[in-house]
Amino acid sequence: MSISRRGMMGACAALTTAAAAGVGSSAKAATAAGAPAPLSMRPDGSYETVALAKDAIMLGVVQSRVVPVELANLKQSRFANVQHMADLIDRANGLVGHDILFFHEFPVTGYYHGWNLDDARKVAIELPGPETELLARKAREYGCWLVFGSYVRDPAWPKSLLSITVIMNDKGEIVDRHWKARNLKGFFGGRKELFTTTIYDVLDRYVEMYGPDAVLPVTRTPLGNIATSSTQKEPELFRAFAMKGAELILRTATGGFTPLDIQATSLYNGVYTAVANNAASPENTRYFADTGGGGSAIYGPDGGELASAKLAFETLVSQRIPIGAFRTRHRQPVVHTELFLPVFEQYRSQYGPNLFDAYQPTDALDAGRYLQDKARWPRT
Repeated sequence: MSISRRGMMGACAALTTAAAAGVGSSAKAATAAGAPAPLSMRPDGSYETVALAKDAIMLGVVQSRVVPVELANLKQSRFANVQHMADLIDRANGLVGHDILFFHEFPVTGYYHGWNLDDARKVAIELPGPETELLARKAREYGCWLVFGSYVRDPAWPKSLLSITVIMNDKGEIVDRHWKARNLKGFFGGRKELFTTTIYDVLDRYVEMYGPDAVLPVTRTPLGNIATSSTQKEPELFRAFAMKGAELILRTATGGFTPLDIQATSLYNGVYTAVANNAASPENTRYFADTGGGGSAIYGPDGGELASAKLAFETLVSQRIPIGAFRTRHRQPVVHTELFLPVFEQYRSQYGPNLFDAYQPTDALDAGRYLQDKARWPRT
């Protein structure tokens, strides 16, 4: 399989932007020499960092509405969502400034289970684009980093719908774009399946284009090492992020999550973890207003709750993070890998990787049909 020239060229540009912004990103696709970046891991308990800009940061989790973009009113309804984000950024910085404001999985496009691939790609944004430029102006205005999810179109993946978490710095520059790692198969009972293209769905091609370090990206910023994910209930994923030096794990959700899953990420890995879920959304005509809303929270390295949303309404959950003091004593999690590796090496997941490299499903029903005979485990 050949390496995409477009992907490699874009990767080099992304690396240049990250270096200029003082950001060390494991989501870079290539080194300055044009080769894929090696895996960023150390064997002595330490991990890669860039210098911190301050000893303590203010993290704000924005629990905001989720309203699906209207296909018949595409640009206007999408910009209405982005303008609402901008208004919430104003409110969040009204009394107390924030170093990072963190939104949920779909504040820009919203979500509707009835969209097919063509619909969702129309709804999706490009990075950068007019929507991110509006947000960039707010980032510059307040000197605030923004983290948010969105459906994304990428010219390097012309047939795919991507679910990306964006990291934007206080200069309004997009310094990283984290793909969703994987989708959970069987979530809709097998008849329907999610059709977004995740890293796992095209794993080999992704590694060829962006390098092995980008599979589990940790973005090394002046505010701390940040990992993001919209994946639920896969503790090994977050353990690996922590091994690579993640200090702040920012997890997005839409329609609910399991609080214990978020809390355990902090407890087992000794890191700060936040979850941004959607708020109750009376403006959303596709679902009941309170469907899966609320519960956004921040947890400390001991797994204790530091702050949380007590109601499902739109709100801000804020917490001061003493990142400097934390870093002086923090190390990789203690894991006795030699005990477990023989089991992990022989284990095979229910569905193998690269399934969407062979065929891209066109909607949820088509994805269900396509995956019907692809399981590696016998049916129960």
